[in-house]
Order: sequence, then C-alpha cells, then structure tokens
Amino acid sequence: MTYDELIPVIRKLAIEAGAKIMEIYNSDDFEVKVKSDDSPVTEADEAADALISAGLRAAFPDVMLVTEEQSASHKERGDTFLIVDPLDGTKEFINRRGDFTVNIALVEKGEPTRGVVYAPARERMFFTLADGTAVEETGAFDPETIGETRPIRVADSNNDALMIVASKSHRDQATEDYINKYQVKDSKSAGSSLKFCLVATGEADLYPRVGRTMEWDTAAGHAVLLGAGGQVVRFDNHEPLLYGKEGYANPFFIAHAPGVELKQA
Repeated sequence: MTYDELIPVIRKLAIEAGAKIMEIYNSDDFEVKVKSDDSPVTEADEAADALISAGLRAAFPDVMLVTEEQSASHKERGDTFLIVDPLDGTKEFINRRGDFTVNIALVEKGEPTRGVVYAPARERMFFTLADGTAVEETGAFDPETIGETRPIRVADSNNDALMIVASKSHRDQATEDYINKYQVKDSKSAGSSLKFCLVATGEADLYPRVGRTMEWDTAAGHAVLLGAGGQVVRFDNHEPLLYGKEGYANPFFIAHAPGVELKQA
C-alpha cells in the first residue's frame, strides 16, 4: 500500500459513508441503541462501518483494521494499521445538530500519518494528500474525482488573544478551568473531530480535551492537524500523543498550533 493508493480510497469511502449517514439523518426516525459502555449507537454508525470496513478490506487486505463498531478488531495490536470511526459525534447526530464526522486514518509507528475527516451535514471535508500535507476540499464531493482543494495551515497564534475550541457535548468545569489559564479572544464549541480541523484551518488555536476519548475518535483529525503544521500532545506532560496503546484509549490531550505557549495542567 502506497500513500498514492491510500488517499483516493479513504476519501471515496468517507464520501460514500457520508451519503449513507445523511440518508438516515434526513429520515423521519432512526433507531438508537446503547452499547456495553453506555454510549449510543445508531443504524447510521453500523451502516457506515459496514461500508468502510468492506471497502478497506477489499483494497488493503493485508493491513490491520481497527474500527469503533467492531469490538473484535480492538483485540489486535500492531505497528501499522487503519483506524476508523464511521460516525464520530453520535450524540450530535441523534440530536440533529450536524457536528458529526466520518473518520479514516492510517497509523504508522504510533503516529497518524494520513487521514480524512468528512462532515457531511456541514459539507466540509479535510484530508491529507499523499505527501502528508493537509487540504480542505470544496465542491460536490464526487467519490470518484477529487475536486477543488485549498491547502490548510494552522494560525500564527497571538498568545494575548487566542481562539479556543472545545467539545460541545463534554464541556465541563475542568475544561473551563484549563481554558481560563490562557488569554482568550473567543471560545467556541464544536462536536466530533471537527475541532481538530478548526485548529488545522486556523479557525482556532487550541483544543484541550479533558475527558475520555478513544484512538478512533482522534486519529484522522490528528493526521489532518499534523499535515497543517499543528501538534497534539498529552495533557499531563506535553509529549506527543501516540497510537496503538493497550485498549486504544487516549489520555487527556491538547491539540494546538505550535505558536501557542502551552500552560501546565
């Protein structure tokens, strides 16, 4: 598998999964179930997961695959793997708030090196090119043909007037306490992995996450942010956030433009 082979496949699958998700999103009603960890799952999660998994296994049968919706895949461990969250922001989806994304990433030696984040209800799509740089695609999102793209780059941050983005569904007092350590010009809330992309485009400088996430929640957004010149570090020691951890659970983390002077937790 080369990067030139990978990028068109993950982009196409993200768009096709997004179309399936929107079909269910725009229906009169859809079923919501509860998983063993008490998190919600919908038929859109399951349909998107089936589509993406089948596509990745057909294209790259020799590459390990980890997906949120297939718990058996969580038991594998490896150095290189594809990792998928077919619908990140299920609560946003259920409440029809629009901030949900399709996420597919490649992890190599602990780092998410390539990825795609597609927000179908917002009509925004971000992905890394074969060379690792990040772009936002605009247009009709034809699965077969990459449309017009623009390179994206993190902000040249002003530490006296930072733009902060935080979770819409998980914004708690610990998050507020940490944000208050900074000189903040404005603060916004967003759902799902879109927060990484807002830092990647320069629409925000800093995204702190003081709460539980899994690697499939963050890998694609992390890859896009790295491709735009940003960084994602652990909350506790500011070392790079790595992947392939036991159980695929993340520690708290901070996604940021490199010009941000990080505060200690």
